[in-house]
Amino acid sequence: MKITNTMKEIILEGEKSNLIKISEDLSTITYINQNVTRNFNNPEEKIQAETFCQLVLRYNYPVEQVKLYVKVTVGSDTKEADIIVYNDNECKKPHIIVECKKVSINEQEFKQAVRQAYAYAFATAGTVKYIWVTSGIKNEYYEFDKEINSRESVTDIPQYKIKKLASYKYAKNGGVTEDGQKLSPLTKVEESELTNRFKQAHQALWGGGELNPSEAFDELDKLIFCKIYDEKKKRKNGEPYDFQIIKVEPKSKDKNDIEKANRETSENLLKRLVELYNEGKNIGERKNDTEIFREGIKLNAAKARTVVSYLESVDLLHTDLDSKGRAFETFMGSFFRGDFGQYFTPRNIVSFIVDSLPIDENDRVLDTSCGSGGFLLHALDKVRRAAREFYEWEEGEEETVECHNQWHDFAKYNLYGIEINEQISRTAKMNMIIHDDGHTNVVTSDGLISPCDLREKTGNREFKENSFDYIITNPPFGSTIKQTEKAYLHQYKLATKDVDWLNPNSKASDRPSQSTEVLFIEQAERYLREGGYLAIVIPDGILTNSSMQYIRDYISDTFRIVAIISMPQIAFSANGAGVKSSVMFLKKYSSNEKQLRIDVRNNIQNNLISNSDEGKHLFKLLKEKKESISQINKQLKQEKSSNDGEEIELLENRKQEVAEMYDEQIEDIREYLTDTYLEKYKNELKNYPIFMAIAEDIGYDATGKETGKNELPKISKELARFIQAIEAGDEHFF
Repeated sequence: MKITNTMKEIILEGEKSNLIKISEDLSTITYINQNVTRNFNNPEEKIQAETFCQLVLRYNYPVEQVKLYVKVTVGSDTKEADIIVYNDNECKKPHIIVECKKVSINEQEFKQAVRQAYAYAFATAGTVKYIWVTSGIKNEYYEFDKEINSRESVTDIPQYKIKKLASYKYAKNGGVTEDGQKLSPLTKVEESELTNRFKQAHQALWGGGELNPSEAFDELDKLIFCKIYDEKKKRKNGEPYDFQIIKVEPKSKDKNDIEKANRETSENLLKRLVELYNEGKNIGERKNDTEIFREGIKLNAAKARTVVSYLESVDLLHTDLDSKGRAFETFMGSFFRGDFGQYFTPRNIVSFIVDSLPIDENDRVLDTSCGSGGFLLHALDKVRRAAREFYEWEEGEEETVECHNQWHDFAKYNLYGIEINEQISRTAKMNMIIHDDGHTNVVTSDGLISPCDLREKTGNREFKENSFDYIITNPPFGSTIKQTEKAYLHQYKLATKDVDWLNPNSKASDRPSQSTEVLFIEQAERYLREGGYLAIVIPDGILTNSSMQYIRDYISDTFRIVAIISMPQIAFSANGAGVKSSVMFLKKYSSNEKQLRIDVRNNIQNNLISNSDEGKHLFKLLKEKKESISQINKQLKQEKSSNDGEEIELLENRKQEVAEMYDEQIEDIREYLTDTYLEKYKNELKNYPIFMAIAEDIGYDATGKETGKNELPKISKELARFIQAIEAGDEHFF
């Protein structure tokens, strides 16, 4: 288990206070007061060390009254309680039983740990009053009464010499109750811990079979939204949060009353969550978003309480934006890969693309296949960082109205996304809300339907042709759309076979199918304004396969090729896709420039066919081939009527030989004419530099594990300079 920042803080404090000593290689830990050394590589040991330090440094128990690895006789067996806190220095009167488990423990295992702790409590002297079971990210506390065998849930264990517990644990900026109990502020956590909390909360929702993983994901989304909204609500210092377990006191210490109070605690929590959800969804631009808020919270009280137990202590609102985003995306990505077979763009590649482009708060940005919203969120973060830098904002400070409006208006009016999968689309919206919003213009639709049809389908009139400054996208690879499947396919030029200029007998016709990644290139042209940029992940086949020359011709006619960045084979391996890919940056030509290039192309081709010796010879060979084959076919017809099998076979062989002879000559001339055309086309038009790079190290390996080597930021920095030079009209960048 990785040590989180929160854990590091308390463990470092424990070392400074001479409570513990960790070896230089981090392999062992020594509890100094007991002179006991243990294996620190054991995941449970890390939790035990953290909990021990908390008991002394946060709960203020004298270290002499806190014992680890206490032998306990349970029936005929001798067990070992992780930690026992005593009421006396002689350690004769056990007060608190603590059971520590590893972070990755599941909900059923956690319940077993609770039963184990209760067994220890029953087996020790009758002075035990509290039980604490912890996995580091999930905590449950109980008030224990051996006589009635009750399981009264409480919100914390008492600090040293505190007689009365508060009904809640978390308050804004902490505080102290009238009875002297210190309340806890919410805590910012790092990416790995937050990812674990999301994953385990999700698993707890569907693990029992009451919900399927997809339903559980939706419900978790709703509660994360409630959590964010609760943290945003105005409240005074010391005022409790609503998104936490708040204990209902039992009328008496009767077992039935205790059980009733436990149920009411959960039921009241669910009521508060429903109120948060209904209140939060009706604020601002969220009010009319029936897609993301189409249903209320469907969890029962027990399930809702379980989720809250994983998230109540976390300061989601102020947890580092990048860490929060990565945690959500990591959890989300693993879920969707397992449940939907969806693959999202790795964060390093997303950052590289967005950082390379000069996006600012005035630009309209679109992702035509937005998935979970990664590109949009990075664009939002880029604009937010620029606003905060402009207004000299520092971490921990409140944003000025001007600073907030600069990036929030961009999120509200300038960010657009299209996602075909309904659940992923809702998730993208929620992902953006978690990041302070920008969900308004994310719509559920096929990204390949016409802009006009999209506007009619979604009611969003801002998906206009020729209106976006940037399109950043990673379209789905490998799937094809057939003419028989989608009526819109005929609207695409790249779904149509043009007349082959080297084959006078060819005719324009519909291609039976076309790959989605190719169609998304043409769709981008529709949405982009003249001079707008497209950054798109494409399979390398588009750049190299001879059969795809028509696609490259289309790109050359339509866009200035700004950059091609080759990604390593492993770029998408961790996400389940092994296609070799590149990132292509394109700048849309004006209509005049596009027509000029088409005219140049046609003039060169027509001139080569009509006026060059090779062109004339090509037509001569095609004519001779046709005549020769026709003559042989006539002879075959005659022989077939006479049924001379031997002569028929000879003629068939002759026909094949003639065809191959001419085809070889024809192909040689076609290759020559193609090469000549490409050279003349290149020379005829204005030459321009193209930024090209090969990224070998991109920060992770084929399994997704970080390598510490990432060339993308350096490439991005240089590419950004190159694009800046283009925009400034400087064609001498190199």
